[in-house]
Amino acid sequence: MVSTPLKTTRSEEIFAAAQKLMPGGVSSPVRAFKSVGGQPIVFDRVQGAYVWDVDGNQYIDYVGTWGPSICGHAHPEVISALHEALEKGTSFGAPCYLENVLAEMVIEAVPSIEMVRFVNSGTEACMGVLRLMRAFTGREKIIKFEGCYHGHADSFLVKAGSGVATLGLPDSPGVPKSATGGTLTAPYNDLEAVKALFKDNPDSIAGVILEPIVGNSGFIRPDAGFLEGLRELTKEYGALLVFDEVMTGFRIAYGGVQEKFGITPDLTTLGKIIGGGLPVGAYGGRADIMAMVAPAGPMYQAGTLSGNPLAMTAGIKTLELLQKPGTYEQLETITKKLSEGLLKAARDNGHTVCGGSLSAMFGMFFTEGPVHNYDDAKKSDLAKFGKFHRGMLECGVYLAPSQFEAGFTSLAHTDEDIDRTIAAARDVLASL
Repeated sequence: MVSTPLKTTRSEEIFAAAQKLMPGGVSSPVRAFKSVGGQPIVFDRVQGAYVWDVDGNQYIDYVGTWGPSICGHAHPEVISALHEALEKGTSFGAPCYLENVLAEMVIEAVPSIEMVRFVNSGTEACMGVLRLMRAFTGREKIIKFEGCYHGHADSFLVKAGSGVATLGLPDSPGVPKSATGGTLTAPYNDLEAVKALFKDNPDSIAGVILEPIVGNSGFIRPDAGFLEGLRELTKEYGALLVFDEVMTGFRIAYGGVQEKFGITPDLTTLGKIIGGGLPVGAYGGRADIMAMVAPAGPMYQAGTLSGNPLAMTAGIKTLELLQKPGTYEQLETITKKLSEGLLKAARDNGHTVCGGSLSAMFGMFFTEGPVHNYDDAKKSDLAKFGKFHRGMLECGVYLAPSQFEAGFTSLAHTDEDIDRTIAAARDVLASL
């Protein structure tokens, strides 16, 4: 496969103008390509497994709106359902029957969820569940893991530091120390560090929150016994276990990681897929815990656009599509083929790599590995990844513009798409 230099004149013009209008020219930082270098492309339209930029270039897409497009972009059945919903209005700010329908589907699918509250983003969901953990237990401290991202709320913007497990310090200007004073951190996959935190804070930890499979440090799986150990520890100390399944929910399995691995947390956050491409989030769990949420209980949380009819409609239709027989077998097959093909192409060309996949998520690091946590991921050759990303873009393949992001496949990806991607990777890797 031979690539030709991309003609991105229109993208460059638009992005140059955007930098005078929005900080960094984007509405979310990773889109600016800062971690991979070069010029970001500006999207014009999407369909199935493909995206087109404003200059008319077509790409095979493995970002999928960062996860929601598991059925493929602009799926005709989702679009048709949205057209019908639009005729009734875009927002009610009042109870909507569609909320009941999607809530029932979520509760039926996700083992931990007996009641659910809809919000407008994964960040909102994590903010809500953070407050709920503290309200229900009457405790203030939480444990999170380095490299796990739970949105940009102050309490979550914390890095672990150099110790095995340390008290978190703010990871962004504008976050006061008081907001993170109750945030304890440990390396992902390090159960002993978590045990030490509980031993030092036996009566003050409200709960543990984590991405059960990490997608925000690249793709990192839990070690054997890690999730089980967290479940046992939280029960032992009277704390809550929260799975942030904003990325993994309905992607790793219809019921998420908790269904796939058979470990049931107390609370779960969801997003992305349950909105079918529209802004959405949700948090849910045991009924006795959710009874704390207003107006049923005293813990306040609200949102005008929460449960809006468009997001509910797109989510319902997407979950209906995912229930079709063979869906997750198909996702597993194509993703495994892609992941194994990329790793082989790299090794055949003399590159040190590691990585893997599960269901419809994958990742590859330019390091020997194995990668168990964020510190391991940071050993990856970031300069090489930047060159690899640019080369793949030139070949018409759109990967996440960061070494520290998982990749996503969809039901719209074909064997031909995977073959083209692997062939492109082999050519690019041969040139690095």
